[in-house]
Amino acid sequence: MKQLPKGNKKLIHAWAFYDWANSVYSLVISSAIFPIFYGALTIVKDSEGNMISDTVSFLGFNWNNDTLISYVTAAAFLVVSFLSPFLSGIADYVGNKKNFLKFFCYLGAISCIGLFWFNLENLWFGLLCYFLALIGFWSSLVFYNSYLPDIAYNDQQDKASAKGFSLGYLGSVILLVLCLIMILKYEWFGFDDEGLPTRLSFVLTGVWWIAFSQYTYYYLPKGNKKARLTKNVLFNGFRELKGIWFKINQNKQLKRYLVAFFVYSMAVQTIMLIATYFGIEELEWGEQDATTGLIISILLIQLVAVLGAFLTSRLAIKYGDVKILIFINLIWIAICGYAYFITTPQQFYVAAASVGLVMGGIQSLSRSTYSKMLPENAIDTASYFSFYDVAEKIGIVIGMFLYGLVAQITGSIRSSILFLVVFFIAGVFLLMRVPKKHPKIKNLPEDRF
Repeated sequence: MKQLPKGNKKLIHAWAFYDWANSVYSLVISSAIFPIFYGALTIVKDSEGNMISDTVSFLGFNWNNDTLISYVTAAAFLVVSFLSPFLSGIADYVGNKKNFLKFFCYLGAISCIGLFWFNLENLWFGLLCYFLALIGFWSSLVFYNSYLPDIAYNDQQDKASAKGFSLGYLGSVILLVLCLIMILKYEWFGFDDEGLPTRLSFVLTGVWWIAFSQYTYYYLPKGNKKARLTKNVLFNGFRELKGIWFKINQNKQLKRYLVAFFVYSMAVQTIMLIATYFGIEELEWGEQDATTGLIISILLIQLVAVLGAFLTSRLAIKYGDVKILIFINLIWIAICGYAYFITTPQQFYVAAASVGLVMGGIQSLSRSTYSKMLPENAIDTASYFSFYDVAEKIGIVIGMFLYGLVAQITGSIRSSILFLVVFFIAGVFLLMRVPKKHPKIKNLPEDRF
């Protein structure tokens, strides 16, 4: 097939369609069905539904189930944090980056399929699949994102990116609803209970990811350059991050903001990753189906997050970005305090709606505030955002590790939620120290990096 030219609508659509393919991982595996499945597998309850034990034996040690999955998650993000600079360096210099995209896509998708065999007897295999699926998803995004300037012109890139986001949201919700119908109405499909259709959801996620990504691969160019994979290319991403760090150190406003973001983002990302586990262990669902309730909560969070992002952007225009970020951090403190005391599904829905409102707002405003603080006429904005992304991922590692540690010591997720308040309080004080003025930055010699 003849290669479509840059800016072609069909090419842009094919690129954006990868979001439709891979976003099912984010919703089905990270947020919804897998956390519920993991909780059901690792929690022992009595006949009345009261929890007896949430301890898991792994590698000769007894672990709190939440501690174990949080440590595995933290370890995977740590690998991604170190892998991303290597991959970003490769993405810009090697001509066959489509093969790299395919490799990490297939690694993630096949690992999702492998979760079908997740059980306590093969716990090491299940956790390995979960670990590799996370690495495959986040690493594939490095190459996927790097294609944007190759397939779209500057004035097309915002729309192309938004189109990918929209397709990803729509596709992931469609698959989640299909999986939910299969799990709740298992008798329609000839299953004896909901266990098998739950595990089949992981297979469907992997198959969906692989199948729909083929449309993207068919139209995407092989790569924009043809260069040998040398040592210089491999470490280019690290050199760029080092150079950005020198520039950030010159900019007091940007440096102080980035430190504040790093601190409060630890708590935000941790809460997003453990919200479902909290709902599984800490709520008294009674006769209400926990699976349905939790998935409704997740969909509620996503829908309200869109509204939150819109409202936050309007408020930021009127009152200023940093002031609104401080206000949102204060709301997060209130939500954590409220979450410590909730016990019923109705209270959890209120918390979910509140989380969605501030989650969408804090994510969108944090990134746009960072963008506004970048030096004027900066030509290496991609490197600045690479630094931002690595900082965010390292924050996830620290947040998940501390969450798991507190859960292991206290045996309670509630204590971990309350502990996260410390990061939001610190975030408020650090944001208050961000200067209002944008300083002038001296140019640094390139050979310094």
